[in-house]
Amino acid sequence: MAKKESSFKNMVITLLVVTVLASSALAYINELTKGPIEEAKLKAKLEAIGKVVPEFNNNPSEEMYTIQSDLGELECYPAKQSDKLVGTAISTLTKLGFSGTIRIMVGISPEGKIINSVVLEHSETPGLGSKMTQAKFKDQFKNLDPAKEELKVTKDGGVIDAITASTITSRAYCDAVQRAYNAYRKGGLK
Repeated sequence: MAKKESSFKNMVITLLVVTVLASSALAYINELTKGPIEEAKLKAKLEAIGKVVPEFNNNPSEEMYTIQSDLGELECYPAKQSDKLVGTAISTLTKLGFSGTIRIMVGISPEGKIINSVVLEHSETPGLGSKMTQAKFKDQFKNLDPAKEELKVTKDGGVIDAITASTITSRAYCDAVQRAYNAYRKGGLK
């Protein structure tokens, strides 16, 4: 068997074939995993709704509506007990995180108080900014009335104690919760 001569044309053809095969494999894997990833995100969202609002007997995802905020639409999930609104879970976000976007689910009572909040997604520094998921930080928001209390860190004149060495993340969390409250008060009462 004769050895093929290495030429520019052969190298280009070989590189093209390898690139097409690799991109086809990536596209196939992406399509294969798209469904399970979406299911996992939906499951996490439904679990978060259950954590941020009182007990309910409706299906909040069936009654989901959106409200406008300065960063786009926020999803609202009304939780009802015997057709009476007991709270609304709002999927909110901020782009002020140290490492980018932080997504949070915030529960707001019909009276406008924060019921609870949980982190849905973040890429903050492990061991520092990721401490926002711990009860010691996020429980500070429980039962706060943003109409009466500043949702800011104490350094900025608010009532929230920042995470040590993660003031940027703490400010971002406050921003996301405040965004949910502001949007809810403007147009989310349903």
